[in-house]
Amino acid sequence: MKAPLGVILAGGQARRMGGGDKGRLVLGGRTLFDRVIERFTPQVGTLAINANGDPARLADLGLPVLADGVAGFPGPLAGVLAGLDWAEGQGATHIVTVAADTPFLPEDLVPRLLLASEGGASVVLACTREGARRVRHPTVGLWSVALRDDLRAVLAGGLRKVGQFADDHGAALAEFSAGPIDPFLNINTREDLARAEALLA
Repeated sequence: MKAPLGVILAGGQARRMGGGDKGRLVLGGRTLFDRVIERFTPQVGTLAINANGDPARLADLGLPVLADGVAGFPGPLAGVLAGLDWAEGQGATHIVTVAADTPFLPEDLVPRLLLASEGGASVVLACTREGARRVRHPTVGLWSVALRDDLRAVLAGGLRKVGQFADDHGAALAEFSAGPIDPFLNINTREDLARAEALLA
């Protein structure tokens, strides 16, 4: 398999942070976008950002900006579809998605997702373990471009839950260690940002 393409999901409205692009938040003197791009770029063939609104505001990042093809901010599944449509146009077979607010992504994220797909899974989601329980991180995953038509159809039918779509397509899991820093810690609130600052320190 060729290296998958990478898509940073940044199409949400960041209501809990007061709106705007969460990727522009500063953590340890660098934006979340910068931190995610640095960790993700070496692991994928080409990188793009899924974001809505005026793409010119992200021009400084030097990456293609993919808007949702489904109106009404239906959530990350629409971003996955935008990424799959873009990847199909690039001749790619798979994408890996991550969220724009996950600054501690594993440096071996993509190889381990690919390893978990070797049984033929068309979707692989990242997970961590809390005791005996596996916690899935549904915005962090490997997706086959062959899922495009099914995903478009279920979005049109009103499905919004990433995990449900993944389950319906036999998703495999790739497990990552949750410590000492949770690699999928995402910044949803100012408190999360303060906690991430403390972890960096």
